[in-house]
Amino acid sequence: MTIVLPPGLTGRATVAASSANLGPGFDSLGLALALYDEITVETVSGATVVDVEGEGQGQVPTGDENLVAVAIRRGLVAAGADAHGLKVHCRNAIPHSRGLGSSAAAVVGGLAAANALVVQTDLEPLCTEALIQLSGEFEGHPDNASASVLGGAVVSWTEAQAGGGTARSGYFAAPLKLHPDIRLFPGIPELRSSTAETRVLLPAQVSHEVARFNVSRAALLVLALTERPDLLMAATEDLLHQPQRAPAMPASAEYLQLLRQHGVAAVLSGAGPSVLALTAGSDLPARVVDFAHHHGFATTEVSVGDPVHWSSDLTVATSEKRR
Repeated sequence: MTIVLPPGLTGRATVAASSANLGPGFDSLGLALALYDEITVETVSGATVVDVEGEGQGQVPTGDENLVAVAIRRGLVAAGADAHGLKVHCRNAIPHSRGLGSSAAAVVGGLAAANALVVQTDLEPLCTEALIQLSGEFEGHPDNASASVLGGAVVSWTEAQAGGGTARSGYFAAPLKLHPDIRLFPGIPELRSSTAETRVLLPAQVSHEVARFNVSRAALLVLALTERPDLLMAATEDLLHQPQRAPAMPASAEYLQLLRQHGVAAVLSGAGPSVLALTAGSDLPARVVDFAHHHGFATTEVSVGDPVHWSSDLTVATSEKRR
């Protein structure tokens, strides 16, 4: 039985940006970044209206087709609820179409906002595993979304049920304890890019040599992120997707190469065009900062992002508390 929520219920959610792939960990490794979108939602008796402040203002839909509104309704349905209409306000700090997980954050934030509404009824809010599963369904892979759900660094994977067996299937993720010495410097350009457009640049097949190389580097990256940041340079090498995407974003490719030439571990953030530099405690070299400034890259250091947070007038919760 579906419960139709009455008008006047309000809820809030805060969700972090994310950087996926981190070089060799294609569609599996992710890291939350402390750039946050804030969502406020109220149930109403009329039509759904979405108001956007900040990133995406004047560029994204403002009705039922808005991704945040779609995710809120998906979360309500999953919890056994519905609403006649929604009044949504999004205050966005996550840059759009820059490889920082803005779409995943919209989905995760919407699902969490649904929790803030559901908890005011007799229904149970969605657990962390459900948030990862539902947001993974939107994205088709859980790397960005799971980082926004769990915060910090994550490893994610997909399981497919084969042969009608009883094995579980779906999207899953587990947190990694990021080494405290690691500092994060996203280089965010003015240029925008589409994940769909850059994904078509990737070949349908790769050689055994390339696959072996990336498997070794992805395994090494888990060690570098958690225990051995001195290994970050070798651990962030990639042959699977970054070289193929470089021609579509020459400034990002040049910036990434310059960082690595100066001994800084750097990767494309997701599908780009942002570049994420990771250091073991040091600042970025002055030559690198000058290049970034003259080529339109913002390079302010950010901290690691927190788990998605949701609240209502009745309760406050995070995904961390509901594992």
